[in-house]
This record gives sequence, C-alpha cells and structure tokens, in this order.
Amino acid sequence: MSHTRAFPEGFLFGAATAAYQIEGAAFEDGRKASIWDTFSRVPDAVINADNGDVACDHYHRYADDVQVMKSLGLQTYRFSTSWSRVRPDGGPLNPRGVDFYKRLVDELLDAGILPWLTLYHWDLPQALQDRGGWTVRETSDLFTEYALDMHDALGDRVNVWTTLNEPWCSSFLSYTAGAHAPGHYSQAEGMLAAHHLLLGHGQTVRELRARDASLNLGLTLNLTVADAVDPTNPADLDAARRIDGQFNRWFLDPVFRGSYPADIIQDFRNADAEAVLRWQDAVQPGDLEVIATPIDTLGVNYYHGEFIGGTPPLVNPPGGDAPTVRPIASPFPAHENLYWHERGLPRTTMGWEVQPEALTDLLERVSTEYSAEPGVALYITENGAAYDDVPVVEDGETRVHDIERVEFVEGHLAAVLDAVDRGIDVRGYFYWSLLDNFEWAWGYEKRFGIVHVDYATQERSVKDSGLAYARVIAERALVAPAAAADALPAA
Repeated sequence: MSHTRAFPEGFLFGAATAAYQIEGAAFEDGRKASIWDTFSRVPDAVINADNGDVACDHYHRYADDVQVMKSLGLQTYRFSTSWSRVRPDGGPLNPRGVDFYKRLVDELLDAGILPWLTLYHWDLPQALQDRGGWTVRETSDLFTEYALDMHDALGDRVNVWTTLNEPWCSSFLSYTAGAHAPGHYSQAEGMLAAHHLLLGHGQTVRELRARDASLNLGLTLNLTVADAVDPTNPADLDAARRIDGQFNRWFLDPVFRGSYPADIIQDFRNADAEAVLRWQDAVQPGDLEVIATPIDTLGVNYYHGEFIGGTPPLVNPPGGDAPTVRPIASPFPAHENLYWHERGLPRTTMGWEVQPEALTDLLERVSTEYSAEPGVALYITENGAAYDDVPVVEDGETRVHDIERVEFVEGHLAAVLDAVDRGIDVRGYFYWSLLDNFEWAWGYEKRFGIVHVDYATQERSVKDSGLAYARVIAERALVAPAAAADALPAA
C-alpha cells in the first residue's frame, strides 16, 4: 500500500547550475579570464588538468537545455551570471555578455520557468584578483557595480536575486586552504575575503532594495550539522563547536545578528593573532550594519553532516578533497585537534556521508536561531550527490539507472517535508545539479547531474533520478520508496 506525502501549495521545485561549470565559451564574445580559468591551468591543481573552456557548452546550447528543464517540469532554474563575461577584467560592461543572459532569461520565461539569478558563484575576474581579489575592499564596491549592471539589464524580467553562493568556499577554501581559486594559503586572506564578500552582499542588497522594493533578495550559504563523536566528552564538544562556528556561524551571525561570533574570533586569534589584527583593521565602522541589511530569502546548501571529535579516529574516514598533487591546507584556521570519524553511514563517491535527517535538524536550527523571527524564507538551493554513473544504450537511447541518486533525492525531499511538518518555513528545493559538469578541483571526474552529459558529443540524457524528480514535481508529492519504483514516468 503506497503512502503519499504532498508538498505545500506554492512550494517550488527547481535545479541549479553555475556559469563556469557549464557555460564553456571561455574566451568568446568578449569574455576574459576568471580566477578559475587561471587556477585550472596551475599544474596539479585540477584532476586531469581539466578546465571550463568547453564544459557543457551551455553558452551555445542553452535553448535546448531549457527545453530539457521544461520536459522535467522544473518550476524554477537557479543559474549564475559570469562577472568575467559581463564586465571582463572587471572593467566596462560587455554588451555581448549581457545579451547571453537576456536570451537565457527570455527562454526560461517562454518555458514558464522562474529565473533565479545568482550574481557570484566563484568566478572573479582574474584582473581583479591581480589587484588583491576579495582581500581588498575595492572588490566589494566593484561587485556592487556589477550587480547593478545586471539589474539594469534584467531587472524587468528577474525578480529573485541571490548575491553570493557559498562564501565559505570563496574565502576560506580558496584563500586559506588553497583548494579552490585563487589557491592561496593564508588565514588572514581567508578572513579578509569572507568579510569583503559579506560586505559586497550587504551593499548590493541595499542598492537593489532602494531601486525596487518588490525584489526577492538574499544569499546562499553552505551549512552543515556538526555532531560530536561523544556528546559527554569536552574535547569532542569543543571540536563540534569550532566546526559549527567556522563553517556556519561565521556567516550566519553577521547576516542575521550584525556581529561575528566572539568565540571563533578568539579561536582565530589563538591560531594566528596577526591575521586577526589585519582582519580587525579591515572591518570598518558601519560594515556590520551593512552586512546585516534585511534579506527576504536564505538559500541553504546542504550535502552532508560532520561527525567530529577532538582525538584521532582508529581508522580515517574517506575525505571529500580532490586527490590533487598540489598541496591542500585546512580551510579551518582553528583546526588543531579536529578529527573526522566514521559512523557507518552510506557515502557518495565524493566520500560524503548520506544523512538526510540532518537536513531536517539543520533547517529547524536555522529557523529557530536565525530566520524565523525576521520572517526570512528558507529554500534548499543546492542538494545533490555524485555517483559512478554507468550509461547504457537501451532501445537506441542512452539510459542511466542511478538508483542511489534516486534514493538520495527522495530521502532529502522527505527530510524537507519533515521540516515543513515541524512548522519550518521552507518554500522550495533545487537539486544540484541539472547537468553533469566541471566539478572544480575534481574536473570532470564526478557527476552530480540528473541529466547525463557525454562530454565528447555534448549529448544530454535524462537519468532515472531526473525521471523520478519529474514524477515528484508532476504529482507535487513524494511517494514512499516501496511505491516509488512503480510510479516512475515513462521516458
């Protein structure tokens, strides 16, 4: 006997991508180098020396890709605009670059799909990085100018504006760990980048709000749930506190409370007092008020939780970093005595635990501590999994029977419904990613898409997970796993 759980009226179903990961056309129509064009050419920084020069060739195939979205029944599509395409080298506006996004938005609207625009998904113009990148205040101001250019071009057709995607990644993972572009190894630079990213966010929200009070404005944070291995062990509890503070609260607190968490500032000071002094000099009077400018929407990106302790495990669990030859440092400045442990959960091919119930807890925590009181709506703006997909040809068509991803999607959608049942204001879900694509330092080794991409031919093929997601969207309901297999739509 089947059990069906309906989604709330108005709940949005979508999928997400990012410009550098899918567009290609890296140096066409006036686009110039971003930090990822540069970083992907650093020896041993990206698996197989892959880059985004061609990627999914979405720049030329966007109309066909929108038709794929329509066939899946997507109600909304979250995409990012490329700063390096719109204002190459951070300089004057490039009309040909802007025109691409005009065409894309028109195509989406014609297909009845809501455009959900993200202004920054990590592809800073290399010319601005040469001037200091996100470690200097000027970049915040130039980001705001770029955002206003995009609003000039698309403000009549795009109502939802996200300033930043995952600023933790574009600060600490990029400027402290060296794992992402620009690949630096500096605690001070990570702290400075995080502040200037948030400052650019706040300035942009203020300026866009002044232009049009009807806009839906927000940002997207990648968040986690840090569980102590032994909740009675002070060392394990402290390790979980530090992960939560450096990953979650360092961004949530400034945006919602107008302050950085004092305990983490002290942890950072213990790690590198000089770095904290540099950061304090950069935080000018009024900055935190700007960063805390009210938003309408918080995007939550969730992939996995953390099982963390203060002592080493007997066996190290799989990690999620790309096995590049180039060294990677910890993205956590306060990383002393931080150890990840195994708890026997299934894992994706990224080495990430599959823990959908933690998403429910995360949404409740964010709502209770941050978003509910100011009336900020929550959306899952990224959630997805990489598995070793095996395409097969059946009846002359390419199929991908990715049952693990089907189960991942349905499990996390159930977790969202559990949060709704708890009274949490969750209004939508975006699967990451629509297409297999360039997965940053992993290159093309990992596939997250619900649509398979043959990179040699650029052929698109909807996977079983895409068909399952389409069924959920069509029925606006989640069928229990026992009945789900019988309910998959025909290809």
